[in-house]
Amino acid sequence: MKKSHKIIYWIATVWLALGMTSTALVQLLQIKDESTFMTSLGYPTYVMTLLGIWKITGAIAILLPRFPLLKEWAYAGFFFVMTGAIYSHLASGDSINQTFPSILLLTLTICSWYFRPPNRRLVAVNTQTAHI
Repeated sequence: MKKSHKIIYWIATVWLALGMTSTALVQLLQIKDESTFMTSLGYPTYVMTLLGIWKITGAIAILLPRFPLLKEWAYAGFFFVMTGAIYSHLASGDSINQTFPSILLLTLTICSWYFRPPNRRLVAVNTQTAHI
């Protein structure tokens, strides 16, 4: 793995983990501005607890060594949550300023996933079926 790829991976991954953790804390604490924001997008406030838990566990998963399958699930979850957030902003008519944090976290998710080192990837297993 190139040194530049490793640097890109760690910068994207640390910023992704920080971004997801900080937004998770705001959602778990159900800060009034965040509650108002979520309801303006059409979501009930209880969704914030679920998203907060998912984001924190995902951030832990991508930072921990080993567990490549868990990491894949975390990246997929981040991808779905952030694309859903972007769509929700666009569908509700929010400005690009309100949508930008979700776009940034999606970009960090993709960069972190793409540049992850080989020891953090799933290994494809080539299985051959026995002919009877």
